[in-house]
Amino acid sequence: MSIVTLLPFIVLIGAMFLMTRSAKKKQQAAAQMRDEMQPGTGVRTIGGMYATVKEIHDDTVLLEVAPGVHALYAKNAVGAVLPDEEYNRILDGAEGGKDGAIVPDDASSLTEGTPAADQADAGDKPANLDKSPKADLAKGEPAADAKDAAKAEDAAGAEAAKSGAQADKADQAEKKDGGADAK
Repeated sequence: MSIVTLLPFIVLIGAMFLMTRSAKKKQQAAAQMRDEMQPGTGVRTIGGMYATVKEIHDDTVLLEVAPGVHALYAKNAVGAVLPDEEYNRILDGAEGGKDGAIVPDDASSLTEGTPAADQADAGDKPANLDKSPKADLAKGEPAADAKDAAKAEDAAGAEAAKSGAQADKADQAEKKDGGADAK
C-alpha cells in the first residue's frame, strides 16, 4: 500500500481525534464549573431559569427559584454559574445596555403620532382579507392582471348560475307540494 491511499484514513482519524478532544475539554470545563458552585451563588439552568444554590449533594443541587421556593435539580441541569454582579443585575432587572433606553410597559405609546397609525385610523376603506380574485371584483377592486379578471368573471358567472339553479329547484319543489300555504 502506498502512502497516498493511507492519507485519507490518516486525515479522518486525526479529525476524529481533534473533535473528541475538544468535546472532552468542554465536558471537563462544565464539570469544573459545577464543582465551583457554592451555597449562595447564582446559577442559570439549561432551561433558562435563574436560581440561587442552597445545598450541594453528590449528583443533585437544591436551588431556591423564588423566596421560600426550593427545587431539587441534577447537577448536569446547571448551565452556568454566574458572577455575583451579573446575577444581581438579572434579578434586580437593572439595564445591561449602555444607552439606558426606557421601554414602556404597554405598546400604546409606540403607535401614537406615527403616520401609519393615523392612516389606519382614517378608515377610508376596510381591509380586504379575502385574497381570491372574485372578492376583488365583488368589492370593485381591480384584479391583478387580465387572467385573474377573466377567472374572477368566470367564477362570478358560475356562482350566479349555481344560485339560479338552486332557486329553480326550490320553485319546482314548491309547485309539487302546492306551496307552504296550501297545507
